[in-house]
Amino acid sequence: MNTTQRTRSPLIWLPAGLLAVGGVSALASAGPLLAVVAAVAAVPVYWAVMRFVARRPTPELAVRGAVREVLYGGSIGLAFVLLSVLVITVLGGYSFTWSRGLSAVLPLAAVSIGAAVTEELLFRGLALQALEERWGSRVALTVTALLFGLLHLANPGATLWSSLAIAVEAGVLLGAAFLWRRNIWFVIGLHFTWNTTVALLGIPVSGHPSDGVLTTHVSGAEWLTGGGFGLEASVVPVVVSAVIATAMLARRR
Repeated sequence: MNTTQRTRSPLIWLPAGLLAVGGVSALASAGPLLAVVAAVAAVPVYWAVMRFVARRPTPELAVRGAVREVLYGGSIGLAFVLLSVLVITVLGGYSFTWSRGLSAVLPLAAVSIGAAVTEELLFRGLALQALEERWGSRVALTVTALLFGLLHLANPGATLWSSLAIAVEAGVLLGAAFLWRRNIWFVIGLHFTWNTTVALLGIPVSGHPSDGVLTTHVSGAEWLTGGGFGLEASVVPVVVSAVIATAMLARRR
């Protein structure tokens, strides 16, 4: 095997990309300003790994149509969260009171964009595409979904159930979104809107408390509400996301 072939192997560019983008992603948890810096820096770092290590094009980063894809993904993310919250509220699990003004919006959005960009480049841009190249879409989707859920096991209040729920809701849904659109901006829009909407509603995001525009009051069974871990540990978004992901996979490219 010559040098060009070696550098094009996912066994080479996947760890290189995980180290490079992962190093930048460490900034995303250091506050709103650094989260935005991480998001901005992660994209060219990812591009450089794909261009100079993997030696492959990056159509998933296409600038043309990027805004449209972000908005399209964001609309699906918003609908997913609001539908899930609505069902739980109708069933008596959530109620809301006004908490604070719009000053919460920018800091929460900044943190969310840092997480959305870096996590999607790592999991869907790098890991899913590398595994897909070696073993196909089904294996890639399954492995990245399980890994995504497993990594959330370290979050505050996490349980095996919450990690399994995230594997389905986020891992499968976001993976299916990428396989459908083959566009990282679409998946970033979905992920960003999901996290931001949940946080603004005052619901914990993957176990992390949210100081949002609203305060969410929780009552009833944890299987319905998600308890202290938040919406993602509820069975409702698991079902809703499975329906959306199935529709995406049926239309994938």
